[in-house]
Amino acid sequence: MNEQIRDKEVRVIGLSGEQLGVMSIQDARKVAEEAGVDLVKIAPNAKPPVCRVVDYGKYKYEQLRKAKEARKKQKTVEIKEIRISPNIDTNDLNTKINAARKFLEKGNRVKVTMRFRGREMAHMGASVHVLIDFAKELEDCAVVEKQPKAEGRSMVMFLAEKK
Repeated sequence: MNEQIRDKEVRVIGLSGEQLGVMSIQDARKVAEEAGVDLVKIAPNAKPPVCRVVDYGKYKYEQLRKAKEARKKQKTVEIKEIRISPNIDTNDLNTKINAARKFLEKGNRVKVTMRFRGREMAHMGASVHVLIDFAKELEDCAVVEKQPKAEGRSMVMFLAEKK
């Protein structure tokens, strides 16, 4: 802003947003001084750079307010986890499926984790069908983001909301 601008020529925008044209930096500073405000470079990469005649404090405040508004409208996607065991019964599985459906409808991603304990570790491959059935039940509202994969003592699958 003001004396920190080192360019020879700049495109100047006035207080009310009108184009004042391309002028030397000295002329642009004079215009800003006459108005009693600052000369602020708003587009440094343009040819020639764009400067605006504006009150710097007010300009900074507007920038902060716009950033805050953008953060407010931003939606964060959470990952909700559902844990199941390889020998889960049908009714229990349906309860877990309904819980996953609620999470997906709210726009969250779902991580389905199947935990193996003791002798269940020997039959990890035979238990993949439980996760596949889980995904098939949710086909109408979810898509499999990451296929079932064994990670240590557990098998993990990610589901996301259908677009």
